[in-house]
Amino acid sequence: MTTLNLDDFSDLIERPDGGVRRDAEERRERLAVPAGALGRLDELAEWLAAAQGRVPVKPIEAPKVVLFAADHGIAAAGVSARAAGSAHALVRSVLDGASPVSILAGRLGASVRVVDAGLDCDPELLPQDVVRHRVRRGSGRIDVEDALTREEAEAALRLGMRIADEEADSGTDLVVLGDLSVGGTTVAATLVAALCGTDASVVTGRGGLPIDDLTWMRKCAAIRDALRRARPVLGDQVALLAAVGGADVAAITGFLLQCAVRRTPVVLDGIVSAACGLVAQRAAFRAPDWWLAGQASGEPGQTKALDRMALNPVLSHGVTVGEGTGALLALPLVQAAAALAAELPERPELPEQPERPERPEQEPND
Repeated sequence: MTTLNLDDFSDLIERPDGGVRRDAEERRERLAVPAGALGRLDELAEWLAAAQGRVPVKPIEAPKVVLFAADHGIAAAGVSARAAGSAHALVRSVLDGASPVSILAGRLGASVRVVDAGLDCDPELLPQDVVRHRVRRGSGRIDVEDALTREEAEAALRLGMRIADEEADSGTDLVVLGDLSVGGTTVAATLVAALCGTDASVVTGRGGLPIDDLTWMRKCAAIRDALRRARPVLGDQVALLAAVGGADVAAITGFLLQCAVRRTPVVLDGIVSAACGLVAQRAAFRAPDWWLAGQASGEPGQTKALDRMALNPVLSHGVTVGEGTGALLALPLVQAAAALAAELPERPELPEQPERPERPEQEPND
């Protein structure tokens, strides 16, 4: 197998069709509802039209929630409210329909796919179609060791690319992207801090399940130590993912890049998908044009990453549960934007008024 070079994506990824976007804007000006009256729904419809390459935009008919799952070794440093190695319980909750994302997906007509990239559990605990993609069991503790070998990082990137191809080939027309992890926000914050050149305290949040002050300080220390290991390899995205990433993070990065290649629009969830987007942006600067920030989760690292990618969140409801839930809440708005742009009637053209004959000037009275 040839060595993976993420810089190749820069040549493979094109921007969404700008000409189509202009056509969508012009059509919007002709609709019966005044321009601006639908607020941001107009912008969402134009983004989607450019991604689809057609006007009027097609309705979203086959959305898919894709969740990458893994355990991160840094959780053993006491940086999370959840026990290290317990991400399989999050996966089980999704599969059993007991998690927020499962309940919402059923209501919103989206199917859910879970991909085990690096869970730290016996494969027998979960269905074969979930665990068959696993790159390795868990990951290294990024404050003192590499998360993955370079070979494992490449394998995880290829896994994400393969999943993106499978979704595009199956007809998925919009992806809602999320993660199921323990320790993932620490890894993501490290990547954001490294790529944005900031200190650990600037990007360290409280996580999906809020942590107390002592745990937050341990998390800051872990990110600070991991940054010392990340900075020397900033010029090599694969090496960076191997040093301070994880199997799910690398897989999501590959997934985002290949979705852009396949012209599949993606809605990002929280800090993990945003951090992966930053890594992907380093490889292909046009890639973020294919993504939509579904929500502002309140994580400072996510805010930093979205600002760097010039992505403006659709929602800000304080949803911190993760698992793609916040991004999924944006799906009805995207669907509404597409439906309105496609089905609203255009204003009737007013008939041309006949020209009035000029009145002759009156002679002045004698």
